[in-house]
Parts: sequence; structure tokens; C-alpha cells
Amino acid sequence: MSIYKPAEDSYLMSRVLKQQVPYLLKKNPNLKFLEIGTGSGIHLQTALNLGIKPEKIFSSDINREAVAHCASLGFNCIHSDLFEKIEGRYDIIIFNPPYLPEDAREPLSSRTATTGGEKGNEIILRFLQQAKSYLAKNGKIFLITSSLSVDIDFEALGYEAREIDCEKLFFERLCVWELELT
Repeated sequence: MSIYKPAEDSYLMSRVLKQQVPYLLKKNPNLKFLEIGTGSGIHLQTALNLGIKPEKIFSSDINREAVAHCASLGFNCIHSDLFEKIEGRYDIIIFNPPYLPEDAREPLSSRTATTGGEKGNEIILRFLQQAKSYLAKNGKIFLITSSLSVDIDFEALGYEAREIDCEKLFFERLCVWELELT
């Protein structure tokens, strides 16, 4: 299984982090940052560059190669399926999930990084159910969704949602949502 390489969705998330993190750090200079599904570690580096203390940056991935790669960059990264091996609470949790609906034509080797289930949103729904137990008081989740997967009713799941930034590609619309517990 290869490491997910940064693409349009990654750059969209980085742009949002660059807009949001400086403001959040002013309010809480010791904020704890967690990325689920860290891939290449692009967002860990962004968090570090923005001033989040290295010892407050945590990450996980289901892909052992991604975990080894991020650890080799000096980041705290563990092998975990979503929150399976995560402990503690975090002020910021980010997730650029696999969000595409199942497509039999896609090679098995890339499905873990791209396919979010039959409808495309199943992994996101699992993430949102689990994330509640790991979000600090007044914490925020930054989550990417795609117009190609089934819409998510954030309110029904217990979240207040605000669309922060979107990017229209020729075949889909990607959006980053800021979520807080209601």
C-alpha cells in the first residue's frame, strides 16, 4: 500500500489550516493537534510551521508505510484505524478521509486511501461518531467532504457545521468543514 501523496484535497486543507490555526493558537498557545489518516505528513509539517509545539502534534494512519514515513520525519505517529489506539482529547482534529464511493474499476491498491465505502461517506460517519470522545471542550474538527459522496447530516450527528472553504474541480466539489460539538 503506497502513501497517499498530496493532491488538491491536501492543498485545500493546508490552506484552511494556514487561515485558522494562527487565530486558534492566539487563544490557546498549548493546543493539541491530531490528524487522523496523516498520509505523507503534509499537515503535520503545516501545523509545526504555524507554531504548534512539536510535542502537541499527534497523528495516526491505517497505512504502516505512512506511519513509518511520518515517524522518520520526527512526528508522533501511530498505526490506528481511526481512533482505535488514540488516547486523550485534542483541540484540533483534522481528517482528509477516503471519500469516494466504491468503484469496481479502481485498483485494490489505492482503495484504502480513496474509497469511503459504498456511498463514499461510511468512513466519515464512523469518524464523526468516534471523534466526539476525543474532542476537547471548545475543540474543532476540520473535515474534507466531496460532492461525489452522499451528504452528511452533521446536526443529526451532534455537530454544528460551518463550510470554511471549497474548491471546484472538473468532476467534483471539495469542501472543508469546521465542526464543533453542539
